Amino acid sequence: MKLTGRVVFRDIETGVWVLEGDDGRTYQLAGGDRKIKKDGQRVEVEGDVARDVLTAAMVGPVFNVASYRFI
Repeated sequence: MKLTGRVVFRDIETGVWVLEGDDGRTYQLAGGDRKIKKDGQRVEVEGDVARDVLTAAMVGPVFNVASYRFI
């Protein structure tokens, strides 16, 4: 699955990195590396949505990043 959007840090609990997708949905980011964690940066990510995971942040489904690129 490929998504595009903006990486945003949300100060919830201990902090969480999310992708505000161009599809109008918000995804909690998992995987990738620390370079993807740039607040406000636009990215295209490839990976999959983890359907069986719950998190304390409850910001949206968890997106497991396999690869990404800045756009």
